[in-house]
Amino acid sequence: MPKAFMLGIGLDSDGHKRLTTGSNFALVGGTEETHEKLTETAIKINEKLAAKGKQLESVSMEELDEIAASAGLHKAKPKTN
Repeated sequence: MPKAFMLGIGLDSDGHKRLTTGSNFALVGGTEETHEKLTETAIKINEKLAAKGKQLESVSMEELDEIAASAGLHKAKPKTN
């Protein structure tokens, strides 16, 4: 089974370089506040996966969307003209 990986990128900056890695995620950049939020979210997603007895690579995109939403992430809606 292919390995799945989450990548979080903080687009704001306060001049410090930040990098946090886990077994299935890497988080780069961002201010202290942004990086902390990225870290908390990645940990929450992994906790929710573990509670379901699943690994990141074993869930469908729909299930991952639900887990991510329950961890505080929401998909951006496409802009309409």
